Amino acid sequence: MASTPDPEDGLTDYERLRQENIRRNEAMLASVRHKADELSAAIRSAKPKRGRPNGSTHQPGKKPDAPSRCSLRSAGLPPPYLLPDPNSTHLSSSLASSILGAALPPPAEAKTHADDFHAGKELVLKPAHARRVVRSTIKSMRVLPLVDRTVVAAGNKLGNIGFWDVDAVSEDQDGDGAGNLFLYRPHRSPVAAIVVHQAAPQKIYSCSYQGEICLMDFEKENFNMVHMWDSPVYSLCQAQDRVRCLYFGDGNGGLTLFDERVGKVSTTWDAHDERINSIEFHPENTHMLATSSMDQTACIWDVRSMKTKEPDSLKVFEFHGCARSAYFSPSGRMLAITSSSLGGTVRVFSMDDFEMSHEHNNQTGRWFDTFKVIWGWNDTDLYVGNIRGAIDIISVDVNDSGISALNNTCLWSEYMTSVPWQLSAHPYKVGHLACVNSYGKVFLWTSA
Repeated sequence: MASTPDPEDGLTDYERLRQENIRRNEAMLASVRHKADELSAAIRSAKPKRGRPNGSTHQPGKKPDAPSRCSLRSAGLPPPYLLPDPNSTHLSSSLASSILGAALPPPAEAKTHADDFHAGKELVLKPAHARRVVRSTIKSMRVLPLVDRTVVAAGNKLGNIGFWDVDAVSEDQDGDGAGNLFLYRPHRSPVAAIVVHQAAPQKIYSCSYQGEICLMDFEKENFNMVHMWDSPVYSLCQAQDRVRCLYFGDGNGGLTLFDERVGKVSTTWDAHDERINSIEFHPENTHMLATSSMDQTACIWDVRSMKTKEPDSLKVFEFHGCARSAYFSPSGRMLAITSSSLGGTVRVFSMDDFEMSHEHNNQTGRWFDTFKVIWGWNDTDLYVGNIRGAIDIISVDVNDSGISALNNTCLWSEYMTSVPWQLSAHPYKVGHLACVNSYGKVFLWTSA
């Protein structure tokens, strides 16, 4: 009988070495497969079987131990990121229910009383109140005016608007107050402003760099574009006594009144020479509004007497840099203006004579393009972010000698690790202050 030939006869040294490597690799793979089979068998045997097996020691009347439950947040993992459906204009029924359930006309007792409120001593940032609401840079943010609920809306540079229903408790969280997130895409470009009227918090308006003005209607549970302007819209405001009358500022300095009830523009005024950064009505005088602009001025207007071309203002405030914002205090007695002059300046003016004022240098330097000071719940506290990753509290005092403003305290937290550049105070919940950073995150400070 002929002997079996050696398979390696006639092979070169290189081919013999190659065959040896193949045999060694096959042996290693076989060992790995064997260990994997053993591990799979162990896992299968450790899994609890459905139903009660024969021979169970479960005692009648005694509840079995509840299975352990661990959310992504408890495990230290981020929640799965929400992606908006670009083809859908539908709004969540769950979010609509939260907003409509709280969107009742505010009772008289719901008005804020904050004379004895000390933000520096009372405000804290809990770990669960730092959440990424949208992807990419947040360009606008607003706390909705709901009497007994906290919902934050944030618009980013991609045209998305994210909602954070802070008070909601979802099944995949442990009731830690982190709430639910909702994401939509009503715009095709950066969302420049979000406005909500206290008399109709279920209707949320927003504008974009492409000139879009959008209405998110939570009664109808949908959103749609209500107007398209021929240039970027950078600021948006609602009339105090007319919910559906929108005033918006464009990149050319035009101030326009759009009546959403009839769907058309009523008037456009040449208010500024350059882009309008902010618009706000006086809280008591429904005909008076303040604007700020890149043309280095802020103005106060009476809309009843404004001419279309070269309108006359009640007062012009001039700066050596662009005016980023101009906001009235809650009582309307003062006006706070932020500008980029001197590396970042906050000026406070008396509305009695427009002359009595105080200047505070916030020293924000090149970062100041995004900083805007806001009033809180009284006429004594202003809030603005700083480049140290904290919030400065500027205390304002009015006396016979004039106005003084001191920055003697700030809000800092280990959970807020980046610069907070835009802020919004809850209109009804004293001590609920939201701020955002450039990475899509919202931080909600609350009373301890």
